[in-house]
Amino acid sequence: QVQLAESGGGSVQAGGSLRLSCAASGRTFSMYAMGWFRQAPGKEREFVAGVSWNAANTYYADSVKGRFTISRDNAKKTVYLQMNSLKTEDTALYYCAASRDANYANRHYYSGVYDYWGQGTQVTVSS
Repeated sequence: QVQLAESGGGSVQAGGSLRLSCAASGRTFSMYAMGWFRQAPGKEREFVAGVSWNAANTYYADSVKGRFTISRDNAKKTVYLQMNSLKTEDTALYYCAASRDANYANRHYYSGVYDYWGQGTQVTVSS
């Protein structure tokens, strides 16, 4: 089993940056692909970014491509989301999640392939 805890959220002005962290417990963290999702008030949860178990492949939603970077440190059992050039529309509760899906490369955007979820960290971007 994997437990996930996000941190690093906060309030920032548009154009600013934040780095989210997701710390995992459990011995098998390196076996999981990891993803970041977000959910804004009144909207459905949406995929933001994903990284394969060995960090060889990364995936991004079109809305964050070129602004956000996902990375992981398996030795520290932590996945990161560096968010630059933040926009007001990035305001949401951000979740990290872990997946063992065999077809992660093609299904990373689908919340149903993730087995474990964190509690979320709030990101608020003001104009």
